[in-house]
Amino acid sequence: MGIDKESDVAANLQIGPTTLGMVRIYVEGDGVDLPLDFDPDEAEEIAEEIRAAAAQARKMGAKGKPKKK
Repeated sequence: MGIDKESDVAANLQIGPTTLGMVRIYVEGDGVDLPLDFDPDEAEEIAEEIRAAAAQARKMGAKGKPKKK
């Protein structure tokens, strides 16, 4: 499955700090229990990548849509 392919898979996502000073992204779904720990600097880099992707998605979604007044 590629990043741009639609999926019917549903999962829960939780993000928060751990007691060891890490940032955990926890993904839980059908047959999936995936804790991912990152140091704070890595977590900030991931956050920047998410913001950049959101900005690009907004631009792509705006194509062909009428502008709001």
